[in-house]
Amino acid sequence: MEENWVKIYTTRDTFTAEVIKQGLSEEGIPAVAINKQLAAYNFGEIEIMVNKSNFDSAIEYLVKNDIE
Repeated sequence: MEENWVKIYTTRDTFTAEVIKQGLSEEGIPAVAINKQLAAYNFGEIEIMVNKSNFDSAIEYLVKNDIE
């Protein structure tokens, strides 16, 4: 999977990750959230990844929606 997918966003907030993932999906951009947090402490990050072919569209979505 990692060969065809690239990270476009990183957050520590589960809700933010899900909102971004859902928004990308609604725009027709398949996305996955990879949770690398330790469950007990919420220490770590969640990465939003898209297919390389959708990278430009995904970045445009983040910019259009003022997601930093």
